[in-house]
Amino acid sequence: MPGLVLDISGTVFCLKNMDFYNKLSDADLSVLLKENDERAFTEIYERYHSLLYIYAQKKLHNKLEAQDIVQDVLVTLWNKRLDFSLKVSLASFLFTAVRNKALDVFAHRQVEEKYIVSLQGFIASNVSSDFLVRENDLKALIEREIQALPPRMREVFELSRKERLTNKEIAQLLDISQHTVDTQIKRALNVLRKRLGFFLWLIYVILN
Repeated sequence: MPGLVLDISGTVFCLKNMDFYNKLSDADLSVLLKENDERAFTEIYERYHSLLYIYAQKKLHNKLEAQDIVQDVLVTLWNKRLDFSLKVSLASFLFTAVRNKALDVFAHRQVEEKYIVSLQGFIASNVSSDFLVRENDLKALIEREIQALPPRMREVFELSRKERLTNKEIAQLLDISQHTVDTQIKRALNVLRKRLGFFLWLIYVILN
């Protein structure tokens, strides 16, 4: 993937043609990586990124989660390069790391689904005046956090969640790329989840 750029800990690695490194074995690259060789890491990235992504995507059936997992595994590999030690092949190490993270994501997904089902049942069986008051309080709290988002992020998020526009429609309306819209919405949800806590964030997801 010539020209691809990976930003890790503030350092940008441009994936250029490196004939010498292309010919090295995984074991040789692992040794060079431990010696802080950036080009060795770049070659590992080029060699395995696409394969790891395909593997993760097949496990999770979610492109964004697969991308995040592969990025996390490779970033961790670079950050821990000086202490890196292989007891198995590099390929086995990387695919195992991706598999384990995919299992973590899947387990977390199952927990979220159970919470949502439980919470939906609670809401359905407790529609009283007291609960409605509490619901309005929660909505007000959530709305305050939405208004505290950065202006552009808030604008994109509100067009998506309140006006029910598609990401493509938002991109056309604001004259930005659809990728930017996708990223802003994802970041907004992450910010709200951190600020509100998991329970309140789930309420927001259900009520919207």
